[in-house]
Amino acid sequence: MIYAIFFVCIYAFSLLLYSILLRFARTLGIRENSDVVRWASTAKPALGGVTFYIVFLISFTAHSLVFDSDILSRYDSLALLAAGTAAFLMGLADDAYNTRPLLKFLVQVACAAMFIYSGTYISLFDSDWANYIFTVIWVVGIMNSINMLDNMDAISTITSMFILLGALTFMALNGMYDRIEFMLLVGICGTLFGFLFFNWNPSRMYMGDTGSQFIGIILAYVGIKFFWNSHFQNGEISQWQQFFSVLIAFMLPIIDTTIVVINRISRGQSPFVGGKDHTTHNLSYLGLSDSQVALVFAGVSVVLLMSNYFIFRFTTEWTTSLGLGVSGLFLSIFAILFYICHIYKYRYVDK
Repeated sequence: MIYAIFFVCIYAFSLLLYSILLRFARTLGIRENSDVVRWASTAKPALGGVTFYIVFLISFTAHSLVFDSDILSRYDSLALLAAGTAAFLMGLADDAYNTRPLLKFLVQVACAAMFIYSGTYISLFDSDWANYIFTVIWVVGIMNSINMLDNMDAISTITSMFILLGALTFMALNGMYDRIEFMLLVGICGTLFGFLFFNWNPSRMYMGDTGSQFIGIILAYVGIKFFWNSHFQNGEISQWQQFFSVLIAFMLPIIDTTIVVINRISRGQSPFVGGKDHTTHNLSYLGLSDSQVALVFAGVSVVLLMSNYFIFRFTTEWTTSLGLGVSGLFLSIFAILFYICHIYKYRYVDK
């Protein structure tokens, strides 16, 4: 009941704050001579990340009040607070001033270093240094992947919300209701749900780098805590379960980024320069409206969420049939989207 009330309050608060920001700040994220490639032809303010961060701070405070907890005593909570703040400020600077890619990369690496120092890193290999390096790659990759996925109305919002719902499902099934992460993810899901009201096509605002970088670091943290380092209900950890639960939860950003990188390299273009050649854009070239593309991503996200629920709820040990099933799901979605993107491979040409 506490979390239900908190979700509703955050949703209502977010709607109010988005409305206020939209009324009084109409230029943040709208830059002249910007190298950001937008799908929509109309420039709109990038305000979503401001509310995301405010709700992030409110969630920390609310958990301390409800559970009488001290977040200063937990290194992982402090690291999340510091990394979230760094990602937010870097994204805010990028929306306002168009910062250099190197600065963005260095901040992302610093966020990963904060996680590692606090003990929040992917435990996959026997070597700690291998785990540290893989954690840095994971954090930088997810932050950039979510940023790249923020290329059409509601897409990044929907995808991120369902990944967070997957983490909440894992925590609920394992009775982690008193964890700071549970309160935090309920709050962020609430504000993302409210943001959809303004971000659904035709949108009135974007989340911008302020939002995508902040959500990216939250998703990277969630991926480490509740997917890469997740365990069966009997307490055992399977490397195959680690890999496939991550693959399911983050399937859409992974597939989109992979296809974009492959196609851009094959055309002799840099994969780091923006363009209208994402999976979302190609679905639009196929004839779907922007709203229909968002619904397709929402539908796939529901299937992925249900798949992870099945793994978390009913799996006591990993089997070959489960691996084949998840692999088949991934390869099917990848093949369909890759084929659609291949059809329109040269439709978009940078100008």
